[in-house]
Amino acid sequence: MSRTRIKTEDRHQSHATVTAASDMSHKNQLHSAPRRAEINRTTRETRVSVALRIDGNGLSRINTGVPFLDHMLDSFARHGFFDLTVEANGDLNIDDHHTVEDVGIVLGRAFRQALGDRSGIRRFGEATVPLDEALCSAVVDISGRAYLAYNIEIKQERVGNFQTVLVQDFMKAFADEAGMNLHLNLYSGRNPHHIIEATFKALARAMDQATAIDSRLTGILSTKGILG
Repeated sequence: MSRTRIKTEDRHQSHATVTAASDMSHKNQLHSAPRRAEINRTTRETRVSVALRIDGNGLSRINTGVPFLDHMLDSFARHGFFDLTVEANGDLNIDDHHTVEDVGIVLGRAFRQALGDRSGIRRFGEATVPLDEALCSAVVDISGRAYLAYNIEIKQERVGNFQTVLVQDFMKAFADEAGMNLHLNLYSGRNPHHIIEATFKALARAMDQATAIDSRLTGILSTKGILG
């Protein structure tokens, strides 16, 4: 092989290495910004504050005044590896509905803000989670379009003092404000606590997948070039 050809190949290899490094640097810059949000919402019925860090360690500080919801959100943060702070004050003297729904609204808005234009995310996520006899799945598409398919049938009206119908209200508010398709399905279950907790854990794991950065992407995962 001639010396001239070797030098030419070396230059091509060097250029390719620089280009690859530049591309990787661009991706790192694109995805290095912390994906965080702080949202506050005040109405005549509730005051809700949420601080979210998507790329977290599962740390949480939850105080909604609804102990069962606190437990579910703590589980959601831990299994989704989201750092999450939630403070809520609501008209619990009436019932838990306004507080539960409004926490779902603000949490959904926090995800929407933290994800920005959703560049680089995998967008889709799916998880099936067991908890003893309960088996639940969550499938999400962070598409910018809101839709909830809720197929979680709970026969019991309450878990302790918590109304089980409020789970659907929370999920509807969350999906609407996050701008996502959310399908929740129950395959088996008897204990309402187990069913609801498995649902939140499945949602957490599906959201962890869907919000994850894919290094192969340099833009938005859509043939339209936009999610919304």
